[in-house]
Amino acid sequence: MSDAVTKAAEVLLEHRESIDRLDAILVYTLGERFKHTQAVGKLKAEHDLPPSDPTREATQIARLEDLANRANLDPEFAKKFLNFIIEEVIHHHKQHQT
Repeated sequence: MSDAVTKAAEVLLEHRESIDRLDAILVYTLGERFKHTQAVGKLKAEHDLPPSDPTREATQIARLEDLANRANLDPEFAKKFLNFIIEEVIHHHKQHQT
């Protein structure tokens, strides 16, 4: 194996190790986020509040678009990702209301 191929394999391994660490961070971060949104859902159910808050959702989407732009991440992807999370949160909130 040439030195260039060996170096490329080392760099590839470093990137993959970073990706694995970041995936773990994302999973634990989502777990923490859902812990808080579940608490919000219980609170809303206890006080007969609606499971969704369109004003907050719109604010969060605008905020996320701004963050995505600053992070050089496609803002459309960021919006789709947040909308997916919001839908899951609302689903959980509705479960608390029944």
